[in-house]
Amino acid sequence: MFKAALIIAAIIATMVVIKDGRVLREAGLLSTCTSLTSFDGKPGHWHACRPGRLEGLPDLRRRSCTSHGVRSGYEYWRCPEAVSTAST
Repeated sequence: MFKAALIIAAIIATMVVIKDGRVLREAGLLSTCTSLTSFDGKPGHWHACRPGRLEGLPDLRRRSCTSHGVRSGYEYWRCPEAVSTAST
């Protein structure tokens, strides 16, 4: 009985950790975006996004962002608002 409860608790803990996403992002399985300072002084927010092994590069066009190319494994986006890492 105790062994079964321990296994169930371990499964639930694993599900919570995976749902949170931090572990998967830190392992490089999910894409991540970091905020950058503005290159040209114009309004807007710049983001450098790195692809994840499971999902590739994120598509920020649905957040009204425009892509400014891929360099050194990062895709650079300019957005009218800041984009949180968890929502990419």
